[in-house]
Amino acid sequence: QVQLVESGGGLVQAGGSLRLSCAYSGRTFSTYAMGWFRQAPGKEREFVAAIRWSGGPTYYADSVKGRFTISRDNAKNTVYLQMNNLKPEDTAVYYCAATPGPPGVRVGDFGSWGRGTQVTVSS
Repeated sequence: QVQLVESGGGLVQAGGSLRLSCAYSGRTFSTYAMGWFRQAPGKEREFVAAIRWSGGPTYYADSVKGRFTISRDNAKNTVYLQMNNLKPEDTAVYYCAATPGPPGVRVGDFGSWGRGTQVTVSS
């Protein structure tokens, strides 16, 4: 059983930064690929970033490339999403996800999910 708990969301002005964290418990964290997705009101959940169990390579949606960075600390069973130069369109609930297989960009590629953390970017 895998459990994921996100934290670090909040309200920030456009141009600001936030760092999301996802604490993992359950099966061996270091063997799981991790991802971040987000869902804005009235929209489908969309891929943001993913990272392999080894820490590299990393994958990003075009909309966040160059602004967001995904990383992991296998010793702490935690994955992070550093978000810089935030824009109002980044406003969404951000979800952490895990998979024992290679990371993908679809919701269906991940089998375990957290409950999400709200990120709101004001203009």
